[in-house]
Amino acid sequence: MSTPQISAGQFSRERLMKVLLAPQISEKATYVAEKNEQVIFRVATDATKPEIKAAVEMMFKVSVNSVQVACVKGKVKRSGRVIGRRNDWKKAYVCLAPGQEINFAANEQG
Repeated sequence: MSTPQISAGQFSRERLMKVLLAPQISEKATYVAEKNEQVIFRVATDATKPEIKAAVEMMFKVSVNSVQVACVKGKVKRSGRVIGRRNDWKKAYVCLAPGQEINFAANEQG
């Protein structure tokens, strides 16, 4: 069963600019990046896998093999007697094609 190929042209450029919120920088993210050639991003909660793939390909000019998505539940926090809850958010594990990489340090300077 083959999946249809979706290009960045099927989504509006404005929407793709709002899909990726930030790269997720953590020990786990760097470990995954080195081991599996994946990059982890915080994405909009209503973003879909094809949108995430198109956004990464458009912004960083790399080819993406696959996208895996995880929904992260917000933590319950308290300040004194007040109990609150952080917002839920979504992260995407973007698997890049072999030999491709995204260097965030180089992109910030350019």
